[in-house]
Amino acid sequence: MRLDKFLKVSRLIKRRTVANEVSDMGRVFVNNNPAKPGKQLKEGDILTIEYANRDLSVKILKIPTGNVSIQEAPALYEIIAE
Repeated sequence: MRLDKFLKVSRLIKRRTVANEVSDMGRVFVNNNPAKPGKQLKEGDILTIEYANRDLSVKILKIPTGNVSIQEAPALYEIIAE
């Protein structure tokens, strides 16, 4: 699954266009490497997002095949550092 779509589906970022913009600005890292919106993710990848006032690191536990409900979204990742 693409990085921008995973960010939206997991609800780490609310909209896919915002996920694209944040990735293009170099504020999203996959395994400590800057990532573009089209980067393909796999289970076990470490995702780091630099928000305005904090950094969030998560480990991807599951890649969904489609959209998921709000209740299921937190099960897609595990927070490592906040």
